[in-house]
Amino acid sequence: MSIRHDCPCAETCALQGALEKIGGKWKLPVLCSLAANGASRYNELLRNIRGVSNTMLSKTLREMEESGLIVRREYLEVPVRVEYELTDRARALQPILVELIRWNLKPREP
Repeated sequence: MSIRHDCPCAETCALQGALEKIGGKWKLPVLCSLAANGASRYNELLRNIRGVSNTMLSKTLREMEESGLIVRREYLEVPVRVEYELTDRARALQPILVELIRWNLKPREP
């Protein structure tokens, strides 16, 4: 028997929805890489995010594009150049993520 630990308001919980958009193993590393390096090509992201496979990076980028966190730009050059960049919506997350880092670094109270 499994026990569910969902938010009691999971049907309409805005926090749950937000966490789903940035949750998962690879979404935060992608956000951090794009925030630090700006628009990046696929292979640059693959090099910058240690441990991510081609399959998972591709899936993560697709999900993040669907969520409106990144934009995929295709340049009609030979060969075709594709870059990924944070949207304004994703950039708005930066101060929140910095606060989460600060919160995590604070010493625990006994």
